[in-house]
Amino acid sequence: MNYKVASADVMAPIRLQIMWDRLISVVEEQAQTLVRTGFSTSTREAGDVSAGVFDPTGRMLAQAVTGTPGHVNSMARAVIHFIAEFPTATMAPGDVFITNDPWKGTGHLHDFTVVTPVFRNDTLVAMFACTCHVIDIGGRGMGPEGRSVFEEGIYIPIRRFATAGVVDETLVDLVRHNVREPVQVVGDIYSLAGCNDVGARRLLRMMDEFSIASLESLSTHILEQSRTATLDAIRSLPNGTWTNSMRVDGYDEPLDLVATMTISDETLAVDFAGTSPPSRFGINVPFCYTEAYSTFGIKCIIAPQIPNNEGSLQPIKISVPENCILNAPRPLPVATRHITGQLLPDLVIGCLGQALGGHVPAEGTSCLWNLFALGGPGAVDVAPIELVNARTFNVMSFHSGGTGARPGKDGLSATAFPSGVRNVPVEVTEAMSPLLIKRKEYRTDSGGPGQFRGGLGQIMEVMSLDDAPFTVSANYDRVLFPPRGRDGGANGMNGTVTLASGAVLDGKGRQTVPRGDTLLINMPGGGGLGPAVERDPERVADDVRAGMVSADAAENIYCVALRADGTCDRAATLALRRKRMSHAPESVE
Repeated sequence: MNYKVASADVMAPIRLQIMWDRLISVVEEQAQTLVRTGFSTSTREAGDVSAGVFDPTGRMLAQAVTGTPGHVNSMARAVIHFIAEFPTATMAPGDVFITNDPWKGTGHLHDFTVVTPVFRNDTLVAMFACTCHVIDIGGRGMGPEGRSVFEEGIYIPIRRFATAGVVDETLVDLVRHNVREPVQVVGDIYSLAGCNDVGARRLLRMMDEFSIASLESLSTHILEQSRTATLDAIRSLPNGTWTNSMRVDGYDEPLDLVATMTISDETLAVDFAGTSPPSRFGINVPFCYTEAYSTFGIKCIIAPQIPNNEGSLQPIKISVPENCILNAPRPLPVATRHITGQLLPDLVIGCLGQALGGHVPAEGTSCLWNLFALGGPGAVDVAPIELVNARTFNVMSFHSGGTGARPGKDGLSATAFPSGVRNVPVEVTEAMSPLLIKRKEYRTDSGGPGQFRGGLGQIMEVMSLDDAPFTVSANYDRVLFPPRGRDGGANGMNGTVTLASGAVLDGKGRQTVPRGDTLLINMPGGGGLGPAVERDPERVADDVRAGMVSADAAENIYCVALRADGTCDRAATLALRRKRMSHAPESVE
């Protein structure tokens, strides 16, 4: 069947919409190919990837559903840098380009971005791009201790990975000999190139099926429709300016994140003036990553149903002062930029909450609470004699605390927001290392109390089966300052990192777990929404039976009386709540 689009054809908009849907399915297959062929746990288990298709000028037309906002939205700007280095007129079939430049890619050296041009009848019709987080990139490893990007690993500027289908083996060898896990890292790079090939083949098949020689008409339709829909969403908001601030742990001292949002009929602008200056440590954020997560937080509230592309991103403007941790210049260290950057959706959502008079989620854990552990000679800061029985290993296992409560709904427990990555099964970590996960369960009472409860964090107990110490690289926040509740809801519980022997570990940095000791990771819970005494007593009773809320918290925080069998005593509950209200301080006008 011939689906060729004619400008005068009244069915053209319908056909364009069908092709748009098909294009999204093409990039989703691209992303799923990356996940299925990936070597590292971050790719194949957690889905810490992104995939998308771009027009020949570098504008993103569609992104895969599978993937993280930090990768997708920063990759959306990355292709422009590739074109600046290698103009499209110099590209040819079989070319593949690569970089892990934090300022032109997705924010730190651990992410590789690969771009592949697509030709149809010797004419460039599109480009596919993808990103994944590799398990290791050399240097100090995945941690914030570096004082410059030069300490954080091998840096690959925008270069050709393949020319006319022939891979640059010299470049591959440079990577292979500078990382601790060469099989996984090099394997992931080939998976990146391979998934772009799959996307290219599916796109060309689609173009043949619809009998189109270029994507020009489809591109115009996608970008105009998306921009118009986003502007409509912005125009439905009140005009004005609102400011929100958040104090977070930082590394050696707390940080202040400040956002001022201005809404007009044509733009939604966010300015981060007032935010703390850059850090000496690797928690700094390149602008591309700041823009990615700020934009994502905004779109989650105002336009969640509009597909993500250049058109829908265009009306949202992000600006950051030069002397700011959210606009870190080269060569400042940025290895763990996600710790700070993933807190930005909570920050901008706080501005939108003021503009909308509520109706937004409470703060969540937001930053990931991954288990990143290393063992063996050179990986643990102890005398070599203590490592005689130690196996060499390097694992990164993705895990999460709780999200904030949502309007009308509880928060999600042990769920990564805003990154969207999946928790890695403990069996995978145990199969790849001598680590044993002794316990992994919900952390009772960690979700902030409220009419809608914050999502729970989780508890993990980790030990080594080897008769040897191991290193943990802690890359955590929300240890000193918990996720805040909203509209009368209480804060979620702080996170903690300790040893079974009693020692309290820092929330950030490489630390040693001694031989025979156990690492205890208690992840934060999300903030609550609305007063706890307004929560449905039956839901509180259900939470107690499920182990999510303790009986003590049910009585003393939620004012819910439980019978011996765990059911709610409604009469006693009403009395408790009346007593609480009678002792509540009068509101001050």
